[in-house]
Amino acid sequence: MNYFAELGLSQKLSDRLAELGLTEPTPIQSKAIPRVLEGRDIMGLAQTGTGKTAAFGLPIVQTLHSKGQKPAPRSARALILAPTRELVRQIMDNLANYVGKSHLKVTMVVGGAGIGAQIKRMERGTDILVATPGRLIDLTERKAVDLSQTEYLVLDEADQMLDLGFIHALRQIAKLLPQQRQTLLFSATMPKLMNEIAQTYLTDPVRVQVAPPGKVADKITQSLHYVDKGEKVGHLKTLLAEHRGEKAIVFTRTKHGAERLMKSLDGAGFKAGSIHGNKSQAQRDRALAAFKAGQLDVLVATDVAARGIDIPLVKVVYNFDLPNVPENYVHRIGRTARAGNDGRAIAFCGQDEMKELRQIEKLLGFALPVEGGNAWLGPKDAPDGAEPKRPGRRPRRRPSGGPKGGFKGGTGGGAGGGPRRRSKRRAA
Repeated sequence: MNYFAELGLSQKLSDRLAELGLTEPTPIQSKAIPRVLEGRDIMGLAQTGTGKTAAFGLPIVQTLHSKGQKPAPRSARALILAPTRELVRQIMDNLANYVGKSHLKVTMVVGGAGIGAQIKRMERGTDILVATPGRLIDLTERKAVDLSQTEYLVLDEADQMLDLGFIHALRQIAKLLPQQRQTLLFSATMPKLMNEIAQTYLTDPVRVQVAPPGKVADKITQSLHYVDKGEKVGHLKTLLAEHRGEKAIVFTRTKHGAERLMKSLDGAGFKAGSIHGNKSQAQRDRALAAFKAGQLDVLVATDVAARGIDIPLVKVVYNFDLPNVPENYVHRIGRTARAGNDGRAIAFCGQDEMKELRQIEKLLGFALPVEGGNAWLGPKDAPDGAEPKRPGRRPRRRPSGGPKGGFKGGTGGGAGGGPRRRSKRRAA
């Protein structure tokens, strides 16, 4: 029995889903699809991997198909915005499966690829345009895309768009859209700035929620290793060597850090690749394809891969660097335990990452089980006058005359016990 038909989808589309092996909707699909078909604006709260693409994609495909009209030149009848190229690609592939051999056309435009070819593809218009905000603005400024006739707007992973600094781009795009449209906003978390986006884009929205923020898949086994920053690479190589042949994704905080780590792993004999903001779209696509095909065992990535990558056989996710945004921890480890499989998530915590660890554990609602090393002790934890402990090492002596106390809030003690200044790099 195909339960999608009970949500209001046509028999033809339900049959198409059955061909794809989809017969039972997920909770977010069950709640959102009927309301989208009613024409209501939606504010959806659901974690990545819960089936949001079908939740907004299926009713849009059905409605556009039933109208039967063709798009005007350079126009898009429906616009879907997503924060990363990888997520745009995944949405594009899913929609292409839904439309099948129908007359509907789905087009993708992202940065890191030739803009000339994308301008050419948009000349005849498209039914559904899936885009990253930056490239879409590039195309509108060149008059290659006209949004004045767009009937549907979808903001997917809206919270990550805020994290990546797309708020100004979203405001710019909003001015190009008609007031009369249906808008669907989906997010894994609800930061305060999301209210501004909701007021700007949505009209009397219906709120649907299926999973609270911080909810992690039940089949993910999580663990924590306290590791000194200078020992992280060696520790990672040891763990990878113990499970050679298993697919693993390793998350770092910076682009340069990801590339350095990948080269170190490759030099040590691991089949490793990387994806990050300094890679072209073609390079990122090739790395992902090689990883999926088994040509690579280890994929080193920044948070561009924290959402939108669906590879069922990823056995373990390593948080080589803890993320600055605690919700990204949940998204990162969600790359494992896909399609009903079991998975492991291993986090490394250096002495300057205690603040990030506390934020992650607060979001999760529990302390991560420690499998290696000893906790870094800050001033609140150490006895009076004692130095903070380091995993596997004796406490350092404080130079005479230096200030007392250890590092706090994730900042390591520098020479003479003074605070060490952390550089702030923008991850991509």
